[in-house]
Amino acid sequence: MAFIKTVPADQAEGKLLEIYQEDLKTKGYVANHTSAFSLRPEVYRAWQNLLGSIRSHMRLRRYELVTLAAAQALKCTYCMLAHGSVLRKNFFGPSELAAIARDFRSSGLPAEEVALMEFAQKVTLEPNQITQRDFDLLREEGLSDEEILDLVLAVTAPNFMSKTLDALGAEPDDALMDLEPELREALVIGRPFPSLARG
Repeated sequence: MAFIKTVPADQAEGKLLEIYQEDLKTKGYVANHTSAFSLRPEVYRAWQNLLGSIRSHMRLRRYELVTLAAAQALKCTYCMLAHGSVLRKNFFGPSELAAIARDFRSSGLPAEEVALMEFAQKVTLEPNQITQRDFDLLREEGLSDEEILDLVLAVTAPNFMSKTLDALGAEPDDALMDLEPELREALVIGRPFPSLARG
């Protein structure tokens, strides 16, 4: 499940026990990304607080699309499946979302969302190449400076999680394997986890 030891649910105590109980209440299981932080639960809690403050300023669809774009740029299978699951549940059919995962530029998304996803990938891969022109293009799509800052934060904060999970070898949760085969194939773009081969 990971390259380091993790604390099992029946051995958790203190802050970690609280975090595990939250997962059990909301998901019905302890997520692998949660247990990956089990040796440092205070870091995971700080991450939750940071992400919550960022997400509170964004519509769910926008947040999930830009984080999907960032995860795609990083080739993080876990995050592709996690954010893809949210988008599948709330906004898109399996074929629509598979098309977005394969090439969001030609998937039929509105021009504004394509621009946001392109910017998200540039922030992820080439932040030193971003210029005033990139910001002007976002303003032309109707974004305020506050919304642009929210967009940057919504990309850079999940970059931390994506890189951490891949570096630790955290496997996607079994629950994420319930996606339609066509969609799952489009979202699995990074590390070849054994559990994915079995799915």
